[in-house]
Amino acid sequence: MENLISLVNKLQRACTALGDHGEESALPTLWDSLPAIAVVGGQSSGKSSVLESIVGKDFLPRGSGIVTRRPLVLQLHKIDEGREYAEFLHLPRKRFTDFAAVRKEIADETDRETGRSKQISSVPIHLSIYSPNVVNLTLIDLPGLTKVAVDGQSDSIVQDIENMVRSYIEKPNCLILAVSPANQDLATSDAIKISREVDPKGERTFGVLTKIDLMDKGTDAVDILEGKSYRLQFPWIGVVNRSQADINKSVDMIAARRREREYFASTPEYRHLAHRMGSEHLGKMLSKHLETVIKSRIPGIQSLINKSIAELESELSRFGKPVAADAGGKLYMIMEICRIFDQIYREHLDGIRPGGDKIYNVFDNQLPAALKRLQFDKQLSMENVRKLITEADGYQPHLIAPEQGYRRLIESSLVTIRGPAEAAVDAVHGLLKELVHKAVSETMELKQYPTLRVEVTNAACDSLDRMREESKKATLKLVDMESSYLTVEFFRKLPQDIEKGGNPTHSIFDRYNDSYLRRIGTTVLSYVTMVCGSLRNSIPKSIVYCQVREAKRSLLDHFFTELGKKEPKQLSALLNEDPAIMERRAALAKRLELYRSAQAEIDAVAWAK
Repeated sequence: MENLISLVNKLQRACTALGDHGEESALPTLWDSLPAIAVVGGQSSGKSSVLESIVGKDFLPRGSGIVTRRPLVLQLHKIDEGREYAEFLHLPRKRFTDFAAVRKEIADETDRETGRSKQISSVPIHLSIYSPNVVNLTLIDLPGLTKVAVDGQSDSIVQDIENMVRSYIEKPNCLILAVSPANQDLATSDAIKISREVDPKGERTFGVLTKIDLMDKGTDAVDILEGKSYRLQFPWIGVVNRSQADINKSVDMIAARRREREYFASTPEYRHLAHRMGSEHLGKMLSKHLETVIKSRIPGIQSLINKSIAELESELSRFGKPVAADAGGKLYMIMEICRIFDQIYREHLDGIRPGGDKIYNVFDNQLPAALKRLQFDKQLSMENVRKLITEADGYQPHLIAPEQGYRRLIESSLVTIRGPAEAAVDAVHGLLKELVHKAVSETMELKQYPTLRVEVTNAACDSLDRMREESKKATLKLVDMESSYLTVEFFRKLPQDIEKGGNPTHSIFDRYNDSYLRRIGTTVLSYVTMVCGSLRNSIPKSIVYCQVREAKRSLLDHFFTELGKKEPKQLSALLNEDPAIMERRAALAKRLELYRSAQAEIDAVAWAK
């Protein structure tokens, strides 16, 4: 197993390039799963000097107040020979051999993100340093913890910095390099305080003690370095950094390392600890431990990557393809989306999806119930029968009950069936419209194009309105036909009764006795009931033929005809996406690119070695 740290370096750079900084997001994050070492310390704790000692170069910005205002991901690459150089991720084709220019670029890049204010940003700067004097190692330098905001900073800056530091070190994959000055009480150390909160057992905290050479005479840090004052799982490491005078004189870092070794070897209090003191030992120990942690986490990272790729691909597929550039492609895309909608709509009617059964309920329950409520027996009451029959006699009494009277009784009864017939047409129309809205909501492709969704919905509803009118005409014609032509066979089968009863010399209003009128009413009721039974079957057939069948066959035909006449700009307008969906698709594609890149990087490593 080799190049593990280099592998994580590549993955971290890919994360930053593709917008994964581990922040709270609706997207899965790879950054949070990558092992890292975060450098934590208060201002003036010697944090920058520790980093420069590990690198062996003077390259970090210095000054009063908060100098580090963005996380600095420092990736060290050991090379066998050649000149030392540095590269920034945001300047991929530029090599820096002057480390004073590196310091300036860090400051400039910080200002580009935050402006010239003194605010902080969570977007990291990636710096890679290639040198024969370093070990393979990645460190994340975080803003120094502070207790007071300075001029130009918001009152929340103290809490903002703590929140940023905490967001890194509270993750179980993060190792904490807690830097504390030896010439201050360890109990007041900002680094130890925050590290203890997130890692109370000290299982992933490395304690670094700076400024040991600046302690008051007669005092030493032996108890701390031996783990007696504050115990961590890993031994404390002491370092002796360059003094401010050395920094002002630009004392060579390699010479400073040599003087550090000599200090620990020659100081009686620390001589027995000299083999594990100093910035060189710190760098080697961190490199070795980071590699061990990475090795143990790789299987979990691979599993996370594979799972995330599947989830991202699944969600991305639901958003569909990006809009085609040419008019032909746009037209094809619209037609395909409409075809999908039309198929879903048919599935609702055919019972593959729910909703179509409600139409059958109209025919099986609502229509019969409406016909039953007509109450023909009341309409054929004795008074009504007498009135219509006697009126049909006119000025001369008929020998038998007049045919015209029968016809008027039948027609006046049958005309009332128009109401339930129309109601059935409207009820089915309402259900068909309801299924349009349901199918639109279930057509995922329409969700990303609000304009097209509205146009398709309106076009489908307009078609259903036209079908309703045709259906209403056809259905009412069925009722009218029954009124226009009476089935003669029904009446031929009735027993003939020539004797109508009554006295022809009496008043016209007393020509027919009650029993005869009741028989007329019963005969008419039988005929009307027979016709109702027939219409109960034929009305649904008419409605299905004119509305349901047509909705399945030609719901969007008119829309397609109009679509072919549209200009390219109008087609483009139909495919205007919801901005939120456009942003989500772009974010998903970017994150998917990151995970596929990470998968390829991991697969390229020869694990067998």
